[in-house]
This record gives sequence, C-alpha cells and structure tokens, in this order.
Amino acid sequence: MKNREERRYRINRKGFTLIELLVVMVILAMLAAIVGPKLFTKVGKGKQSAAKTQIEMLGQALDSYRLDIGHYPNTSEGLNALVTNPGVEGWDGPYLKKALPNDPWLKPYQYQCPGTHGDYDLFSYGADGAPGGEGENKDVNSWE
Repeated sequence: MKNREERRYRINRKGFTLIELLVVMVILAMLAAIVGPKLFTKVGKGKQSAAKTQIEMLGQALDSYRLDIGHYPNTSEGLNALVTNPGVEGWDGPYLKKALPNDPWLKPYQYQCPGTHGDYDLFSYGADGAPGGEGENKDVNSWE
C-alpha cells in the first residue's frame, strides 16, 4: 500500500504548477521589456549604415558612367541610366551588377544632377520619407 501511495505522489509531482509557469512568463516579459527597445535602436542604425553603403556604391557607378560618357546622367535620365542606356553614345553599362536598389525603407533614392551640393546630389529621406529628421528618420546624403 505504501508503494502505491509513493507512486501516485511521484506521478502527481512530475509537472510544473501554474504558478511556476506564470513566474517564468513574468520574468521573460520583464527581460523582453528591458532588452527589446535597445535592439530596435540597433535596427535603425543598421538601416542608416546600409543606406550610406548603397549611396557610396551608386556613387561609384555614377563615376564609371561619367568616365564613359563625359558627364553624369541628368535628373530626367536619373539613376536608371546606370542600368539601361538612355540613348547616349559611349554607354558601356550596365554599371550596377544587380537592379537599381531601393533604400532600406523600400523607397527610391533621390537623385539630382546638377546638384546643389556637388556635381550630383544622391540621398534618401530616411524612415519617415520626409526631409530632415533625427535617428532613423535622418536623411542620408552623398555629400556628407
């Protein structure tokens, strides 16, 4: 008889109680609340860095275009001139290995030639898609 009671006690003791599970869930929620916001700021910085890298890559492609043609594509030709011939003599492209990329926020890069800050202006408006801003909303420019 004693053996049966011991077995029943062991069988009933094999799981977690509801309170134990709730305590673990509360601890996990507190950790997520502390760590989560810090991780999200890293994502924004990563997108800013990716935009800077893409702008530099596009700048190199624009420089190659200029070496072949003698000038940068004008605003109406835009960055598409790096991928498809806009009908100019001497075009030896495509100047990009892949298709023309969007910025990390999935919006097209802005291009103006002649630019107000140099031969051309190439920039992204950031996460908010509007001029100015701070943090992830900050503009990423070719002239900075």
